[in-house]
Amino acid sequence: MKLLRYGPPGQEKPGLLDAAGTIRDLSAQVDDIAGDALLPEGLARLAALDPESLPRVEGAPRIGPCVGRVGKFICIGLNYADHAAESGLPVPDEPVVFSKWTSAICGPNDDVEIPRGSTKTDWEVELGVVIGKGGRYIDEADALSHVAGYCVVNDVSEREWQIERGGTWDKGKGCDTFGPLGPWLVTPASAGDIDNLAMWLEVDGNRYQSGSTATMIFKVPAIIAYLSRFLSLQPGDVISTGTPPGVGLGMKPPVYLKGGEVMRLGIENLGEQEQKVVRP
Repeated sequence: MKLLRYGPPGQEKPGLLDAAGTIRDLSAQVDDIAGDALLPEGLARLAALDPESLPRVEGAPRIGPCVGRVGKFICIGLNYADHAAESGLPVPDEPVVFSKWTSAICGPNDDVEIPRGSTKTDWEVELGVVIGKGGRYIDEADALSHVAGYCVVNDVSEREWQIERGGTWDKGKGCDTFGPLGPWLVTPASAGDIDNLAMWLEVDGNRYQSGSTATMIFKVPAIIAYLSRFLSLQPGDVISTGTPPGVGLGMKPPVYLKGGEVMRLGIENLGEQEQKVVRP
């Protein structure tokens, strides 16, 4: 099942993508793709619906972030050994954890804005995990039962602010529009083998990232169990699980976004994003 949110920013409606690629309206069933709708029983009710019985959404509406009312946007850094190497950093013994502010979240095809004063804005295609059933001290063996679904994330990053300006990574990670989510929230039964999904990213048609979740150091169950030792996970929390090599920082010389470029990225079974890079 592929769930989505469509409509103008701040006014998104819940929807479902049927087998023919048509958006079906879920407004009569749930108020949003958020909260209790992401619990196992909520997802089961949606999965039991006949998509043909739902109203068709005509035209080509804007696709919003695939999950609403996100409480926490948690990220895992350096989770691919070859990306750690291109960043000049050692492979971590434990997951590297940082946050993106929820105000960074935008739709999968919305413009990405280079912040004022930025000279090193970069890209990162990542597998996103959306929590359904919350919990603390989750056993790794039970962790996947807490997942509502998966999505594509572009972990847009300002490298100078992340690395060169002291303190934590967060200030280079959480700028407005630095967290495109979607297009779809793909439930586990439709996502395929999350340990072996192809992922890629292009800028202006040039392929920079081409990898697979198979090379993740810490897999999704381990990440969920680890995080739950330090904080409670709640329905709608988003975990972005790291990126394969090919980021602008790792190029020789480095390549950064200047404005005017188009980023395209995707993950097998989870859909594609496309963003124009702008300087507001």
